[in-house]
Amino acid sequence: MTTVAIVGAGPAGLRAAAALVQAGLRPVLIDESPRVGGQIYRQPPPPLMRPPAALYGFEAGKASALFARFAALQGQIDHRPQSLVWQIEGRRLHLLQGDRADVLDVDALMLATGATDRVLPFPGWTLPGVYTLGAAQIALKAQATLIGPRVVFAGTGPLLYLVAWQYTQAGGQVQAVLDVAPPDAPRRALPGLLARPGVAAKGAYYLARLRLAGVPLHRGVRLQAAEGEGRVQRLRWQQQGREHATDCDAIGFGHGLRSETQLADLAGCDFDYDTLEQAWLPRRDKAGRSSVAGVYLAGDGAGILGADAAELAGERAALALLQDLGQSVDDSRARALERALQPQRRFREGLETLCPLPADWAAQADDALIVCRCEEVTAGELRACVRDTGTREMNRLKALTRIGMGRCQGRMCATAAARLLAQAAGCTLPEVGRLRGQRPIKPVPIAVLATAAAQATPVPPEERDD
Repeated sequence: MTTVAIVGAGPAGLRAAAALVQAGLRPVLIDESPRVGGQIYRQPPPPLMRPPAALYGFEAGKASALFARFAALQGQIDHRPQSLVWQIEGRRLHLLQGDRADVLDVDALMLATGATDRVLPFPGWTLPGVYTLGAAQIALKAQATLIGPRVVFAGTGPLLYLVAWQYTQAGGQVQAVLDVAPPDAPRRALPGLLARPGVAAKGAYYLARLRLAGVPLHRGVRLQAAEGEGRVQRLRWQQQGREHATDCDAIGFGHGLRSETQLADLAGCDFDYDTLEQAWLPRRDKAGRSSVAGVYLAGDGAGILGADAAELAGERAALALLQDLGQSVDDSRARALERALQPQRRFREGLETLCPLPADWAAQADDALIVCRCEEVTAGELRACVRDTGTREMNRLKALTRIGMGRCQGRMCATAAARLLAQAAGCTLPEVGRLRGQRPIKPVPIAVLATAAAQATPVPPEERDD
């Protein structure tokens, strides 16, 4: 029997699972969350369930269709919720299911791991009451709660305005939306955004509704500091050389999204630097095949294109997987999916123009700024390491400073650390490289590591280093 595993039960993973079931397979669907949907279609626990329109707004129809498709698959897939894949050895997956360690040997693997917040720290970001935009959205969707009664949303990216709108709809008091993108960015981004006029119109709607609600919207902002005694009480910011301070009880901030690529790294996939996303991404062809035979990539975990594109890519990768297993597939359907993905990529280019990362962030970061909150590594320590050792590579910087060695394994700090390293060393972002994925990709009990060692695939004598 052929065993196919899909890691991630968001739009990409669910669409892929449906295609594999239709072809007669029974895929294993693995996800860390207790319910399917990913971040965009996150489902709250039953006692906190609300109508789809209240949870997903314009996307309620898509969410309902996705959940209905999953319900129809029950009994035809092996769904493993609340399960973490923390290590990959060849075709063997190491899982933590609740408090139980397990292994799964697969014939083919699809990684649909999604994305997390892309963070560029600012002074005071470690104060209680400061959250990422994704965390603010999870609190609202999953727990029906707000991160504070008076919230400032700051940073850049479409999620900035979406979450602000969702908070106003939920009765929250949004004190301000502070966008670090240049004021003329919308005009320059318009040609790319028109590749998907419907989605662009939704963004315009959110802006209009925020203005009608009286929410102050500011572009071209520089975040100065979050301040407060015991927890955040205000955010200081600058615009056109003028200083401002906005009182608040909480801050949600972020600079778009970054792909979750650690499992692709452990699977042995090759990576390339993507100039659009300014990040290292696992290599894949237009069908979703990675550089490793039998490993496929789909959704935001291989490049940020959004939920609609994730569904298309999930089905396309499933067709590639089936074809590689020797099954016949509908070539016209495969080509149609690839054509449908083209405007998604043009739209993504428009978004990057609309919401660029601050080019001078590293130069402006104060030496006292905490970059890695897990290990409390500051910008000054990173610069000193570069100055004193000549370091020009991310993994060397990690070894010397412990940047990225903490609980998040670099998810929160790597974006900022790479920029500081490049700025201090006088080189480019591609030249500093990327943090290599390490097992376990997330914390697991020490007993799980012992169990995994006992279950490890033996290394043939001819391949041993000793």
